[in-house]
Amino acid sequence: MILGSSDMGELIVTVATESDRAAFLSSVDGLFHEDLQIHDPYGDPEWAARGGDAYFTALLDDLDAVPLIARDGDAVLGHLVGRVMEPDVLRPGTKVASLESIRVAPPARGSGVGGRLVAAFFAWARERGAVRAGVTAYAANEGAQRFYARHGFAPSSVSLRAPL
Repeated sequence: MILGSSDMGELIVTVATESDRAAFLSSVDGLFHEDLQIHDPYGDPEWAARGGDAYFTALLDDLDAVPLIARDGDAVLGHLVGRVMEPDVLRPGTKVASLESIRVAPPARGSGVGGRLVAAFFAWARERGAVRAGVTAYAANEGAQRFYARHGFAPSSVSLRAPL
């Protein structure tokens, strides 16, 4: 758990538990409607409503995953999902962390909530032996890219797609 003050009050970042299910899934649903719906014409913005429960249950059971939640009192300000992957044949001996998803509620954006979630994720990943972290963002989401750059992420590859 990470405690500290923010512009909004007392910010607490913790690993989500079963009692956080509804709040966590509400944040994931917000991410899908605010990001995927805008940037991916093939994505399903309603996925969280259908698949979110099973996803959250799997996160709670996965020792290589961390679902984080940020709160100010009873108000949920955001979430982050991270994973640590074991070394593979291309990078033997190198554990890497993946920031799978992050969202900060619109009223809390710019208040440091996202940075606190990323810091908690980095600490969690280091404790598990990860030596680097990665994240993907939609090319058109320049705000997300600026956020990630402020937290040490730098471009390392480009994915290109063509509709068929």
